[in-house]
Amino acid sequence: MSKEQKEMSFLGHLEELRWHLVRSSVAIMLVAVVAFIFQKQVFNNFLIAHLKPDFVTYQFFCKIFASIGIESGFCNVNFPQKLQSLELTQQFMSSIWISFVLGIIVSFPYILWEMWRFIAPGLHENEQKRSRGFLFIASLLFFIGVLFSYYVIAPMSVSFFYGYQISDMIVNNFTMNSYISLITNTLLGVSLIFELPVLIYFLAKIGLVTPEFLRKYRKHAFVVVLILAAIITPPDVGTQIIVSIPIVILYEVSIYIANIVVKKQEKNAK
Repeated sequence: MSKEQKEMSFLGHLEELRWHLVRSSVAIMLVAVVAFIFQKQVFNNFLIAHLKPDFVTYQFFCKIFASIGIESGFCNVNFPQKLQSLELTQQFMSSIWISFVLGIIVSFPYILWEMWRFIAPGLHENEQKRSRGFLFIASLLFFIGVLFSYYVIAPMSVSFFYGYQISDMIVNNFTMNSYISLITNTLLGVSLIFELPVLIYFLAKIGLVTPEFLRKYRKHAFVVVLILAAIITPPDVGTQIIVSIPIVILYEVSIYIANIVVKKQEKNAK
């Protein structure tokens, strides 16, 4: 193959990648437009639902802790302060940002599918068949992360920060921007953390991570998990354990996945 043909082939791949990115962007924008049209419903029923005392998570944990004889602030949740919009364009820009974030979340499976369509031609037929399961697993883990962050971490964080006060001389007057940042960062951040098994699979595939490495630093990883749980949850043991358990399970699953990948590579090498 000549240099010109290789160059054309490379440019052709860039052109193909561009169209995959364009279609992914269009999917995000379509969902974002719908979310923007129904922005009032999105804000009242989804985004600021954590500010309602009867939110399902508060009621659930109130009953759980009461059933085992533990007092919990979830039974007396109260948010007297309203969010403040301090800039002329803040509500409008926040609506656009939230619509964009929802566009990414809802379109995530389609974005993965576009990525797979770009990569698939370079895989063997048997690898293509196996990789189709990756789309389902990665999407499933992502949406589990969305649900976990929305129904567990976000309401716990909102409840804690609304009730946290250093002195009676200081009044909490939260801005709309700070609240939205907390919710969106939680949704996207935790959802990506739930992709840990998928990440470990690819790292083990290329030899950057081994099961022995993950087992060796298991205790260090658990300490990091507990620190993160302490930061993003109210300062009580019960809620910190609730947040830590799924992340610990994901880490153990990642070790199992890495072990399967390494054993399969060793078997194929023989």
